[in-house]
Amino acid sequence: MPFYPSFSSVLAHVNAGLVHSIPNPNDALASCPPSALALLHIRPSAHIKLAHAKIHSYRFSEVPECWRRLYTEASVLQAVRVARGGIGIENDGDGDVGGKRKDEIQSVGDEDDEWVQEVVRLLDMAVIMTGAPGREETVEKLLSALGDYLRARYRTLDQIGPPRKKRRKILSDFPTVLTAASMPHIANPIPARSALSLPAFEKHLTSARPLVITDALTHWPALHERSWQSLEYLLHTTLGGRRLVPVEVGKSYTDTGWGQQIVTFRDFMEDYMLCAPSKTELSGGKAESKGAGYLAQHDLFSQIPRLRNDISVPDYCYSSPPPPAPGTPLASEPPQAKLEEPLLNAWFGPAGTVSPLHTDPYHNILCQVVGKKYVRLYAPEETKRVYPKSVENGVQMSNTSEVDIEAVDERAFPAFRDAKFIETVLGEGECLYIPVGWWHYVKSLTTSFSVSFWWN
Repeated sequence: MPFYPSFSSVLAHVNAGLVHSIPNPNDALASCPPSALALLHIRPSAHIKLAHAKIHSYRFSEVPECWRRLYTEASVLQAVRVARGGIGIENDGDGDVGGKRKDEIQSVGDEDDEWVQEVVRLLDMAVIMTGAPGREETVEKLLSALGDYLRARYRTLDQIGPPRKKRRKILSDFPTVLTAASMPHIANPIPARSALSLPAFEKHLTSARPLVITDALTHWPALHERSWQSLEYLLHTTLGGRRLVPVEVGKSYTDTGWGQQIVTFRDFMEDYMLCAPSKTELSGGKAESKGAGYLAQHDLFSQIPRLRNDISVPDYCYSSPPPPAPGTPLASEPPQAKLEEPLLNAWFGPAGTVSPLHTDPYHNILCQVVGKKYVRLYAPEETKRVYPKSVENGVQMSNTSEVDIEAVDERAFPAFRDAKFIETVLGEGECLYIPVGWWHYVKSLTTSFSVSFWWN
């Protein structure tokens, strides 16, 4: 098996730092029970299971930091061991390499890229489950070095992906053409301005009204040289589609049967994003739709910094927006803590994916990178007419409307017909300012990739 010096040197450096490190007294890891730390460097896989069980025994917001740190530390240790075994470096300890002993290490590497996917899974789960506290740079260093290893091993971007029988080269971009018949009629358009300056935007903020801003994203590489419309580019950026992403399954989070899954990016593409001909082209076989799948409200850019480099935070997010208007629902609630930096989230899905009518506690700049979205907005003053939900199954849902915009039950919600709204079709390169407290319904009209920037 070939030996890859740059990847092996990164593994050696990280491994030495992990194995010989002593938790700082200020590190949350040090507050874990001594029994939980005693064999961490010998049996990291067992500690992943322990930390996983502990994390799921608490409400997400109440998980003690020590268990997040233990999950992260054990995951990184195990990933390094699996990677060292995969490229033929014997590990120290008891041979805890992906559940296989030392005498089986060679076979792990021989089974194509089984070990590569396992390394990616371990590191991505640490990020998705815990945010990888204390090891963010280490995780990115390992994944970056693994990407270099894969690019050295394979000749083309398409070949970087996991081997599949009868796989064909990927040729097409995402389908984003919207026919005139499919374009919704816009009766109450949101006002639009082109290339609005920051002072002009700050002046607009005093009106607390939504605004479409065109020509504000022309410098984003995601719209040009590193286009997110290119399936080939996204697969390349996600290590041949091996990276894991959380996906919402179902039309919207208010529907019965809605759920969440963690899948590889390639499986997300094949199962949810591409039409039948493209699916066959991607996987070389027959593909059946699994329904709606939406990569929604996920901080993809902390997880995959290379994608973060394709965009930039709009200057508008560094303005000082007004608080919720007096008399509106959010005005009576405790104010949100001041954000040091805007919160970024990715919204990526096929045509038909929906965010039901809801409101957010932050001001929002919604930027459209790929495809088109229909957006409908209701002012905070319309709150009673949109029928906010209450507590459901112990979860406060008052930020979500009971009304299904696509199938309004006028008998159940008679006042909704009188609720006033404004609307737009947001196209590529456009952004929409949504003031805090405004109700908004969003539907993808084509394959769509958007980025939201929350700030206050």
